Order: sequence, then structure tokens, then C-alpha cells
Amino acid sequence: MMSGPFLFEYSSVTITLVLFLLIIVGNEAGFRIGRFVQRQTDEEIKTLTGAIQASILGLLALLLGFTFSMAMQRYDARNNALISEANAIGTVQLRAQLLPERYQASATDLLNDYVELRISAGKIDLTQFEQRKVYNSEVARLQNALWQLAVEAANEEPLAVKSGAFINSLNGMIDAQGKRNALLDMHVPEVVILLLFVVFLCSGGILGYSSGLSGRRVMAPTVMVSFLIALIVFIIIDLDRPRRGLIQVDQSSLELLKP
Repeated sequence: MMSGPFLFEYSSVTITLVLFLLIIVGNEAGFRIGRFVQRQTDEEIKTLTGAIQASILGLLALLLGFTFSMAMQRYDARNNALISEANAIGTVQLRAQLLPERYQASATDLLNDYVELRISAGKIDLTQFEQRKVYNSEVARLQNALWQLAVEAANEEPLAVKSGAFINSLNGMIDAQGKRNALLDMHVPEVVILLLFVVFLCSGGILGYSSGLSGRRVMAPTVMVSFLIALIVFIIIDLDRPRRGLIQVDQSSLELLKP
């Protein structure tokens, strides 16, 4: 059975809400510990704790920026792959007119079915493994049918210049589909996501601990900062999940190819 990356079976909203609640709990636990050791802590230790707090928050900011950049790069790559596949299919549609006349109608019908199938496949959640397997089998069947048609047309022509142009574009279309499928499995490494979560939770704990040492609770600013960071984490997770969540690759390039 295929499996997705870390926590892939859970929605990005659920993960973000759990993280937000955990950081609030960690903040409260840190505050209570800070209050407990407040009397035994001198000003030098409090200053050192403030420096450590700044270091952890700086590390969190670095990780957020780094992880967001990785997720955005993968999203852009998937978007560019879809545009490349749409261009490749459009080229095949145009070059189908170079085939001998008796093959043109069959090629056009197969390509129309192929476009519809690729649009439908682009809407399937990556956790639907069996459904994706069925669609991939159908895509392979249509590709084989188009290839056989191209071979027959090439064999029929003494000088297969026109059918050769169609074959070259068909090969490019198949390659573009393979590249797009490969990019669906490219995610931010799980260890990076885990490290981001750990630093996120530690930052909540150190914020609470620092507040406990000072003897003053700063709950409202802490909740606001935690909420904003959680939103960024949500965007990162959503970007890293093709065909799931709120951020989806626009399929209008393929939609334009429909008859």
C-alpha cells in the first residue's frame, strides 16, 4: 500500500489547530515552571534566558523562511509542469492535422479523451491511491493507442516527415505527463517539517518560561504571535500538498484544450 509523507492523511487545518493548541499548552507549562523557579533565579539568569529566547525565535524565523521557500518552489514546479504538459498536448493536437486524413479523426478523438482524463486526474486527492491507479492505467491506455496510431501512420507514409513531427510531439507529451506525475511526489523533507514543529513548540515554551521568570503574564501578545506563526505553518503545509487543501494548481491551461 502506498503511503504519503508525514501526517499526509490529516488535513492541514487539523494539523495547524493542534499545533496552535500545543504551543498554548507549552506556553502555559513554561510560565508555571518560570514562576516556580522565579525566586531562585537572579537577574543574570533572567538576562541569559531572554537571550536564549531571542535565539530560539530567530531560529524559528529562519526555519519558517527556509521551509516556506522549499514549499513554494515545489508548488511553482508543479504549476510549471502543468503548463508544460498543456503546451505539449496542444502541440500534439495541432500536429495531428499532419497525419494522413484517415487517421486525423481518430487522433483527435483520442486526444480529446486524453485532455478530459488529465483534467479529471488533476482533481483526485493523492490519498485516493486506488482511484489514481485506475486513472493512470487509463492514461497509459490512451497513450499507447495514440502511439500505435502514429506508428501505423508512419508506416503508411513513404517519407514519414509529417507523421514524424507528430511522433516527436507525442513523445514530448508523454514525457511532460511523466514529469508532472513525478513532481506530485516531491515534498518538503519530513525531517524539516518535524524540526519546524519542534522549534515552534519550544518557542512557545520559552516565551512562557521567560514570562514566568518576570512574574508577568503576556498572554494576548503571545497568543497573537503564536496564531500568526501557525498561519504561516498552515500555508507551508498546504503548499506542500498537491491536490489537497485550499491552495491548488490552476488547471485553466488544460481546460482551454477541451473541444
